[in-house]
Amino acid sequence: MAKVDKKRKLTSLAPGRICLFGDHQDYLELPVIACAINRHIKLKAVENEEQKFIITMPDIHSTRTISIDQQVDHIKQGDHLLVALKVLKRYGCTPDTGYDITISGNLPINAGVSSSSAVLVSWVQFLLKAFGSSHKITPELISQIAYEIEVLEHKNPGGKMDQYSIGLGTIMYLETGKNSTYQLFDHPLSRLIIGESGIPKETIGVLSELKENTREAINIVTKAKNFDIKKAVKEDVKALLPSLPDKLKPLLYAAVANHHITKNALLEFKKDDLDIEKIGMLMNEHHTVLRDFLNVSLPKIDKMIYGALKAGAYGAKIVGSGRGGCIVAIAPEGKEQQVIDGIIKAGAKDAYQVEVDSGAKIY
Repeated sequence: MAKVDKKRKLTSLAPGRICLFGDHQDYLELPVIACAINRHIKLKAVENEEQKFIITMPDIHSTRTISIDQQVDHIKQGDHLLVALKVLKRYGCTPDTGYDITISGNLPINAGVSSSSAVLVSWVQFLLKAFGSSHKITPELISQIAYEIEVLEHKNPGGKMDQYSIGLGTIMYLETGKNSTYQLFDHPLSRLIIGESGIPKETIGVLSELKENTREAINIVTKAKNFDIKKAVKEDVKALLPSLPDKLKPLLYAAVANHHITKNALLEFKKDDLDIEKIGMLMNEHHTVLRDFLNVSLPKIDKMIYGALKAGAYGAKIVGSGRGGCIVAIAPEGKEQQVIDGIIKAGAKDAYQVEVDSGAKIY
């Protein structure tokens, strides 16, 4: 009689995400619209007898071992896997056995589609499933814990968009303030095209610089003019600019303009029938602000966007923190391959169609 393998096996899947509207808004506690995409990080775990997590990450040619009772008092900046063990203890999740783990995926790395957050969500989801929690385990809990690990513990400059988009899936409108209220939309939005520039994005430096300077601009006009960024309209900005140093003027305009674009996009997503052309036009507006006022695009990125639009795309924009990474375009029905070819011809490393994903899940 064949011996039965009783080792527990788990597979934790977490999608990437793209920001459709609201790039560089979540750290200002302004809303964003993002969606999970059907490219994933996959964590496969098989129980072992080592009392250790033996983790192999073939995509980055890395292997590490973490003892299940490893000290978590002094953790190197950016070690999200270890910080997760520290944070999860506060949620009553304590490992009591080891696993052999492989983490791999088909998400481009350091490209603006949140591959690192997807790794973290897959890890948190696995740990909660394997070892339980004193809290009810929900997609919201997984998202919140991942946010606490990545942003609160490590003081990273981002907001909640990455973790919540990946954890909850679909198309999400997220209010990124303290309450983090959100709305989910089930529009298929099936003609999204990702174009990879092949240029690594600059996450920490770009976000830190723009976050600090934009907040300074907002603080100055708030004190001088009783300004409220959440209620401001573009017409208000002209009167406010004289009170700002020259380097901060484009940042204030960008914050107000991007907020305005995101709110207009929300009105479209609330409709029963999504106007893809209108969404594309708003994406173009958004990229113009990101390029001309926040300076987060690059000549190669702009060339790829022009290639997508020339090939018939309704709209296209850079994705994520910027100065590298990916673009997203939205194609008319039947012209998906034409848009892909246009992006490739413009110099992209790769381009492909993606669809909206339902969010992180575990088997």
